[in-house]
Amino acid sequence: MNHNTPLSSPLPLRHLADVQRRVMSTAQLRAHGVSAADASAHCRPEGPWQQLLPGVCLLHPGPPTSEERLHGALLYAGRPPARQAKTVPAQPRAGEPHAPYADALITGLAALALHRFSSAPPLLSLDRIDVLVPRTRRLRSVGFARLVRTQALPTAVQIAGVPVAPVPRALADAVAGLTDAGAVRRLLTEAVRGGHCEPAAIVRELNQARLLTRPHVVDAVDSLLAEGRAIAEDRLYQMVAEHGLPDPLWNVDLRLPGGPHLGGVDAYWPDLAVAVELDTRAPRHGLRQDDDAQWSEYARKRENLERLGITVVHLTPRKLREALEQQATVMRTALMASADRDPAAYVVVLPK
Repeated sequence: MNHNTPLSSPLPLRHLADVQRRVMSTAQLRAHGVSAADASAHCRPEGPWQQLLPGVCLLHPGPPTSEERLHGALLYAGRPPARQAKTVPAQPRAGEPHAPYADALITGLAALALHRFSSAPPLLSLDRIDVLVPRTRRLRSVGFARLVRTQALPTAVQIAGVPVAPVPRALADAVAGLTDAGAVRRLLTEAVRGGHCEPAAIVRELNQARLLTRPHVVDAVDSLLAEGRAIAEDRLYQMVAEHGLPDPLWNVDLRLPGGPHLGGVDAYWPDLAVAVELDTRAPRHGLRQDDDAQWSEYARKRENLERLGITVVHLTPRKLREALEQQATVMRTALMASADRDPAAYVVVLPK
């Protein structure tokens, strides 16, 4: 360890990562033979250590690195209540890579920086690090550690040994503290363009965080949904071109001759009576019924088309992103099966 006062350690340090040897909680130090009084003495002015956050020591005198600040915030936010402190191990057990952090995850802009968002500020430039904790955690935000409470913690993503909130939740926590419409739009757009997640997952988190009442967030969501649809359409074009499917008519409206409008589809093979519809629905403006109404419209259109003998293949952006080849097989099967069906009713095809 690179500090002037050696650490006398009944427990070995070799199991700890380098950063865990530089940032330790007072509970961990006790387990390694350093009393609270000794730790406090080491953290005095001009001492070899410093107090990074309450109950968390930085075991060298220089400024903390971004990695040390992350681990310090997690140690502070994840420390157990005093009555449980003696039962919590000073180091992870097998299969518990972040046991010292208990139920604490990095979220917000810091999490997005760890997810390698170019539109997120660098970690070292952040004045605060958001840490997601259970709603029952009895701690306050202090120093650079800001606690964000939640009813249910999401499953952590491990990045360089740090438990991090998944992108949709990290985005919602970041957007909650942003008033710059351009910054919000850049973060949401990068999430979709970078393939981190689908628009629906983002909008769902923004909805749960009650952020869809803010005009600048609503504007960003409108751009996000348009971006998500454009990307899904590009993947659909890619699937047809790369997997040898016959060229369809793109983005057309269908209607009965002299009759009612049947609805628009994203691709249509008129000779085979097969249509593709992309499902890019997302709950809007916090109103669940909007999503339900849109789904009812999808279902009604599909039922009407299939009653006329037209096969409708329902594809989602996520399926096209994660399993393009499999979706191409689904499409090829639907096209080949048209030969075994009764002829479909004649419909008029018009450009959208």
